[in-house]
Amino acid sequence: MKKVIWLIVFTSVLMSCAQEKKTPELAQEIKIENVELTVTPELMETGIIYEANIRQYSPEGIFKAFTKDIPQLKQLGVTIIWLMPIFPISETKRKATGGEDSKFASEFPKEEQAKYLGSYYAVSDFKKINPEFGTIEDFRELVKTAHNNGIYIILDWVPNHTGWDHTWLKTNPEFYTRNKKGEVIHPKGTDWTDVADLNYDNKGLRVEMVKDMSHWIENEGIDGFRCDVASSVPTFFWEEAIPQLRAKKSIFMLAEAWEPELFKNNLFDMGYAWDGHHVMNALAKGEKKVKAWDNYIIEKSERYENDDILMNFVTNHDENSWNGTIKERMGEASQAMTVLSYLTRGMPLIYSGQEYDLDHKLLFFEKDSFPHVKGSTWKLLEQLGELKRKNKALHGGKNAAKYTKIETTLNKSILAFSREKENDKVVYISNVSDKETIFSTKEAGTYTNYFNKQIIELNPDKEYTLKPFEFMVLVKD
Repeated sequence: MKKVIWLIVFTSVLMSCAQEKKTPELAQEIKIENVELTVTPELMETGIIYEANIRQYSPEGIFKAFTKDIPQLKQLGVTIIWLMPIFPISETKRKATGGEDSKFASEFPKEEQAKYLGSYYAVSDFKKINPEFGTIEDFRELVKTAHNNGIYIILDWVPNHTGWDHTWLKTNPEFYTRNKKGEVIHPKGTDWTDVADLNYDNKGLRVEMVKDMSHWIENEGIDGFRCDVASSVPTFFWEEAIPQLRAKKSIFMLAEAWEPELFKNNLFDMGYAWDGHHVMNALAKGEKKVKAWDNYIIEKSERYENDDILMNFVTNHDENSWNGTIKERMGEASQAMTVLSYLTRGMPLIYSGQEYDLDHKLLFFEKDSFPHVKGSTWKLLEQLGELKRKNKALHGGKNAAKYTKIETTLNKSILAFSREKENDKVVYISNVSDKETIFSTKEAGTYTNYFNKQIIELNPDKEYTLKPFEFMVLVKD
């Protein structure tokens, strides 16, 4: 098909040269190459989101190196790519290390300073591309490639603060929060000394922020935003901004937040399942029992409305860089917890490198990368992606499949539940302990074990055995 399209384009070019002007046919054929996507209910139900850390994704750390792999992400069922901030990073107060005792690059010997690239979240200009990653043309090629593979692109937006080089500090100092001395400050209660806090009481700031966000929708065709520390920005800003953005295009909005009010009135489509993530970590470490997961599910149903969507994750850029790899935090339970993140209600996240068995904490302020070797995790994510895409029992959006706890006896280390929608049903059973476990269940029926294709008969009169952290995903025949 592509050869046919390019033949048409080539022929049109020859004709345009002869006529000394471009023909309508040429413009039309070029437009075919960049598909425009619309956010649909189906995206919410079957979606899988991928967090792309461009700097660390490849040894080159550029858009082009990531763009060429986008078709492979489609194999994992990825439907949304969230790009970590792609904007220029402030040189002033550029960070070299994190934590309470963090240091700026300027505090190190001059010959060392160049290796400290700073935080992606210290933005100096919301409308430009970080030259570290490439050019605006490279970015456009990335968007086009994603769209042509049916994948949406959302930008990591940093509304709470800017870097100290941002032009607003000179042109509009009233946009910033000040102390009693009249000095612009970094966000209170944080160690984010490389950024200046924005004051949303200022209407001019709100207007300019919407303009900058609109630029990427109107001029670059992106499909939405992941909004950094969204709950630190007043909700009234989102109530003003999001309707204006949605009026321009159908977009997907992800809040790095859990607060239920951010989902109301068609504001954010999805937030973070922070509580679920913390429970998974605790289960894996043996710090909590299965009852903690059951309580989390109950609390979630009480806190959120039925059509609220949460993003489930076993890792992300913060967790990996500051708290450790999946293996370091979850040990032998890593696969069981990864599967759980797909099977519970919501949308699962894959973080750059997770698909390649990322085995180290990626540096945050310096260049890093990881080998692209497909191992056990790639295969697992590929299988989970297919199940998520094809089986309605894994729908996790505004019309999510029903979640039902399954009672088990003899042992309290078994986490079991079913998901069901229309004629589809999937059962998850996992031994969340480091000891072999014997159990029985009141669940009955004939199922296929999704991963090994064995037929499993669940019978209340039978006992079953699972090895430490072993799990089953059973699909109703």
